[in-house]
Amino acid sequence: MALLNNKIALVTSSTRGIGYYTAKKLASEGAKVYLAVRRLDAGKKVAEEIKKIGGNANVVYFNAEEEQTYTSMIQEVYNKENRIDILVNNFGTTDVKQDLDILNGSTDKFFEIINNNLKSVYLPCKSIIPIMEKNNSGSIINISSVGGKFPDISRTAYGISKAAINFLTKDIAVQYAHKNIRCNAIMPGLIATDASMNSMSEEFLNMFLKTVPLGKAGQPDDVANAVLYFASDLSAFVTGEILSVSGGFGVPSPMYALYKDMMKNG
Repeated sequence: MALLNNKIALVTSSTRGIGYYTAKKLASEGAKVYLAVRRLDAGKKVAEEIKKIGGNANVVYFNAEEEQTYTSMIQEVYNKENRIDILVNNFGTTDVKQDLDILNGSTDKFFEIINNNLKSVYLPCKSIIPIMEKNNSGSIINISSVGGKFPDISRTAYGISKAAINFLTKDIAVQYAHKNIRCNAIMPGLIATDASMNSMSEEFLNMFLKTVPLGKAGQPDDVANAVLYFASDLSAFVTGEILSVSGGFGVPSPMYALYKDMMKNG
């Protein structure tokens, strides 16, 4: 039996990358998936893909720059289905040219990124929790990042926003566990989406992979599998957890990459 039969799921920013693979994964396990997207035409194409392989999917309008859509997307699904069982907050943004260190980064961009990334979790959760309360069940999965755990020389706003999402995840888990609403987060590491692979030089990629014990980039499906775990009853007794899907990044000593080079050269 499929893990998510008769479940209603909503996945934000799901026309490509992690969101795309997540939507397909949840649908493959029996959920009716609503793709919350800005580009409705692209969303409909993904929904058609899902239907062609036997899944069930539809689209709702969501635009991170239109605050009202964080609520309207949820209300639209609820009006159609009278329930929402699974919410995947997948949206996230940064600006590599302006989200730098604290002295050189744009102050306006700093607060804009934090506002957008936090809003993308806080507002949908605020809207969906009363719906989940009515059914005395629900699973919220927030897509965070290892950038929210490990400080970096750049992307200050992005890291801070993801760290805040991790804490918000735990707060929601504690505050609504008595309503049987679970909330967990996933911290992807380097994932081989088109967007990330196209923005990195081969030199940088090779350097970064020295810090990853598994020695490779993850696939979007690796994150989608983690979402499926949290969305399903496989994790029925799990809430408030922040799961790293990163090939072991950040687990070894900070000297790990240097030791590897020494062994190779020795």
